[in-house]
Amino acid sequence: MLGLIKINSRNKAFIIDKLMKYFLMLVASLTVLILVLIFFFLLLTGSQAFSKLSFVEFIVNPNWNPTSFSQPSYGIFSLMLGTLLVSGIALTICLPLGLVIAIYLSEIATRKQREIIKPLVEMIACIPSVVIGVLGLVFVAPAVARVFSLSNGLNALTAGLLVAIAALPSLASLAEDALFNVNWRLREASLALGATDWLTIVRVVLPAAKSGLMATIMLSLGRIIGETMIVLMVAGNSRAIPNSIFSAVSPMTSTIAVDVKEVVSGSLHYQSLFAIGLVLFVITFVLNLLADFFAHHEK
Repeated sequence: MLGLIKINSRNKAFIIDKLMKYFLMLVASLTVLILVLIFFFLLLTGSQAFSKLSFVEFIVNPNWNPTSFSQPSYGIFSLMLGTLLVSGIALTICLPLGLVIAIYLSEIATRKQREIIKPLVEMIACIPSVVIGVLGLVFVAPAVARVFSLSNGLNALTAGLLVAIAALPSLASLAEDALFNVNWRLREASLALGATDWLTIVRVVLPAAKSGLMATIMLSLGRIIGETMIVLMVAGNSRAIPNSIFSAVSPMTSTIAVDVKEVVSGSLHYQSLFAIGLVLFVITFVLNLLADFFAHHEK
């Protein structure tokens, strides 16, 4: 009787295991399917614009003025420069901060300190982008204007500062995981040879975690480029080519958000917005491919 109960229990566990396997496979497949459908929707809608526009002209033309009655223009070069400028500022700010937080949590903090600090850092990710944008409008933009003697603080620098705050939790968490996954025997060997804790971090841990850290940078850059609400509220929404970090800019994401509510469905303007979305999709997809490459290819 006992043997029969054991066999039934094993069969039940085997069935549950199989069901969970197929359920997880279904969820993963649905995720991939949704991604593919989004890509093809963007491709089918956005590519229609290139039957009327030159792709090269679309990319290199600095003038985006699709609502002009005399001569509409559909160039996204200035929008791409705005995206790159804000993204560069944000990554320059949050990368060193995130790396310092990650090193502290992984290598220096005690277990109790780690359990307190890491959730607090990750809680920043729970703040909605619109709230960060409002705080930027009320506090950060006026402060930037006062410090640098500007007429207003709605510019690429302010947008970069706020996007850096939004991206910091994910970057710090991913970097901390990359450092924590370094084999502890490498640390022990370094310390046994007489290296200090700091020398071990700089000469052993960071080089060993290089692949994971590069993947972290790529994923964080994708997150930064895709930010919409913050840049919509504080970047200034100017479609001119930026000439400094104090220039007002209109990144690609905010341009889509501003124009899409007024555009006529099926028009060239409508198709061009989806073409911008397609460009963004390709950029973030390439960044994710690079992240996957770095994560799976050790030096």
